[in-house]
Amino acid sequence: MNTEILGVVLMFLLTVALAIPLGRYIGKVYLGDATWADGLFNPLDKLFFKVSGVNPTKEMNWKQHLVALLTINLVWFLFSMLILMTQGSLPLNPDGNPSMSPDQAFNTTISFVSNTNLQHYSGESGMSYLGQLVLMLFQFISAAAGMAICAVVFLLMRPNFKFQKGTDGHIVSGNFYSLFIKSLTRILLPLSIVVAVILLFNGTPMTFKGKANFISVQGDTVSVSRGPAAAMIAIKQLGTNGGGFFGANSAHPLENPNYFTNIVENVLIILIPIALLFSLGYIIKKNRFGRMVFGIMTLGFLLFLLPTIYLEMNGNPAISKLGITQEHLGSMEGKEVRFGSAASAFWAITTTVTSNGSVNAMHDSLTPLSGMFCLLGMMVNAFFGGVGVGFLNFYIFIIIAVFISGLMVGRTPEFLGKKIEAKEMKIAAIIALLHPFLILVGSSIASYLFAHNPTGFASWLNNPGNHGFSEMLYEYTSSSANNGSGFEGLGDNTPWWNISCGVVMLLGRFLPIIGPVAIAGILANKKYVPESAGTLKTDTGTFGIMIFAVIFIIAALSFFPALALGPIAEHFGMK
Repeated sequence: MNTEILGVVLMFLLTVALAIPLGRYIGKVYLGDATWADGLFNPLDKLFFKVSGVNPTKEMNWKQHLVALLTINLVWFLFSMLILMTQGSLPLNPDGNPSMSPDQAFNTTISFVSNTNLQHYSGESGMSYLGQLVLMLFQFISAAAGMAICAVVFLLMRPNFKFQKGTDGHIVSGNFYSLFIKSLTRILLPLSIVVAVILLFNGTPMTFKGKANFISVQGDTVSVSRGPAAAMIAIKQLGTNGGGFFGANSAHPLENPNYFTNIVENVLIILIPIALLFSLGYIIKKNRFGRMVFGIMTLGFLLFLLPTIYLEMNGNPAISKLGITQEHLGSMEGKEVRFGSAASAFWAITTTVTSNGSVNAMHDSLTPLSGMFCLLGMMVNAFFGGVGVGFLNFYIFIIIAVFISGLMVGRTPEFLGKKIEAKEMKIAAIIALLHPFLILVGSSIASYLFAHNPTGFASWLNNPGNHGFSEMLYEYTSSSANNGSGFEGLGDNTPWWNISCGVVMLLGRFLPIIGPVAIAGILANKKYVPESAGTLKTDTGTFGIMIFAVIFIIAALSFFPALALGPIAEHFGMK
């Protein structure tokens, strides 16, 4: 087997091997079972709750969970806007980086609060160290919020569980603040510390000193940015945040020094999204269902990954026309030699099927069809996905698949013993259509503006034609999927892109959370119907194929016309 392919296979197998025990551990944390970390972190949890005045034992219904989620995000939004718009005058700014404009601060704040980490700036020149630390805090907060709200849905999904009712008559299940703090102290913080130490010993900087100067082999004086990077890089990967400390992200040698750190960071991108699927089975006491969901997500992941590796390892046709051989290395334009084409392709797909968005190669330089598979990973937005919210997106497809399957066999649709009725389907349909609506409407408006005023908007596109359209399509796809990667030929630091992408990120983050939580809360309030011989089994391979078909049909019908105008047309234009 080719050593590059072997490296990719081992990375994925290592991820799954780590995700299984981690998933069981996360399940115990959310169920309140005893774990090894209790003695270490219970005092820290109590300190947080004492300072905040929050009662972590107060049970919440689904509406109260959502209010708590939205409230803390609003507070952090206002705090971040203040810091970013004044960072040039604040401490911890040894390189003298300026404050952000209001539109850029708006985009950056929503980007990090929404777990998107779309960056319309270059990290080392656009942010002070204080700004970087504030954004690193949000990388913890947004990831923990996504995990906590996913845990709420898991807890509400428990079949035949005797839920308690609050004073308003609604089912209560857990406390959002407790789940949020546990996600931070029990999962994200200890793992981030371990990874940060690994990166530190491999050459990633962790300092508050300014730029360092050295003399290059050519005799030039070169200034190299540094800073407290190791801590931020650990949580950016673990929490599927993806925001780079440096502009080149994980293609930068200080963010990702060698092949070993590339393995560590790439494993982290999909570790928690996969682990949560095993947590699901543990929490609802249906491990087979969790494995079925993992199997369908893995199938979709592989359908994007395998052709991308093949395309990148076989070279770029446009480069071949120049007489440049790519037989041994594959398509290396925009890639790092220390990683190679296969590992770069693997990263490109793992980062786009999740909401990570970090890069170890430039996606703008991928072959057209490879770029299409990256787009499809974000357009589907349900194969592993971001920490927590990836399953919430998949949950919508489960509800739709259950409803369609019930109609096909002439029975009332039921999921885990609860009837799926009109209210749940309306919510599921709205959320399923929201994602393509945000992407396609945004791309259409931007294309219209550019087409009718190409001179006035000349700074938007460095590449005309089909690839230019792909760049705009990618930007809105990345924003709506809360991914944050980009086709970097797009000049995106303008008021239009900052504000429009900010609005798309905001809607693309919170509405797809509100919908699944509402559905889970409504179903939890319904009477449990025991399984019978006529009950539709939702933990079988057959039902898994049904979910996959629903995902494929919705994605294909929604996005194929746009993909035909972008990467597909570009591919055939290169022939």
